[in-house]
Amino acid sequence: MLLISPDGVEEALDCAKAAEHLDIVDVKKPDEGSLGANYPWVIKEIRDAVPADTPVSATVGDVPYKPGTVALAALGAAVSGATYIKVGLYGCTTPPQAIEVMRGVVRAVKDYRADAFVVASGYADAHRIGCVNPLALPDIARRSGADAAMLDTAIKDGTRLFDHVPPDTCAEFVRLAHEARLLAALAGSVRQADLGTLTRIGTDIVGVRGAVCEGGDRTTGRIRPDLVAAFRAELDRHAREQSAADGDRQRGALNGYVTRHQF
Repeated sequence: MLLISPDGVEEALDCAKAAEHLDIVDVKKPDEGSLGANYPWVIKEIRDAVPADTPVSATVGDVPYKPGTVALAALGAAVSGATYIKVGLYGCTTPPQAIEVMRGVVRAVKDYRADAFVVASGYADAHRIGCVNPLALPDIARRSGADAAMLDTAIKDGTRLFDHVPPDTCAEFVRLAHEARLLAALAGSVRQADLGTLTRIGTDIVGVRGAVCEGGDRTTGRIRPDLVAAFRAELDRHAREQSAADGDRQRGALNGYVTRHQF
């Protein structure tokens, strides 16, 4: 799935023009951080601006270790119209802290709306900010009752997802998430050139902003529908190629089995 992050209603309208090319519209406020939270009324306006069958996601911020505060913020995002709730576990330095925060979020959100989708998000560059290890996220999400584990980058200084968590480690993250029956989401200055790797390792949700903004700038650039369409076309191309390769491997394995067991 492709998740696109507009920073306001005008960009959401641009996303609406490209609705056929994306799966989730993600509301955030980039000038407040990697997963900066936007205002409740902006979430409501964006919910009204995009097609009714397009899910709206909302970040609740790069949050501190304050479980009650975060649970209340998450409920506010759900009440405002978001069905995907993303929590950046910025201030959690240990898995028990992160689990406590996420359990509060899951209860607050799902008591309000049982079909809401909760995402526990960590950071590929966790070593730079002192938060939980990226590979701990799938277990944190599982133990808290969340639906997905996600990695993004906390510090937007030009470094990217694979600069901090190489593809093999991302593959392990995806494997752990799937083993826990979670969706695996990856973001962090993702580019079209990364899509082959992200598809190969089984990523379920790819999150982007800068890659579909004019000039590739997530802060000063504006989302362009044509860039969304081009990004989606490339994503779909890699998905088709990966599906064909998986089919070839399965057929090869089956043929090998038949050959070995012929009498």
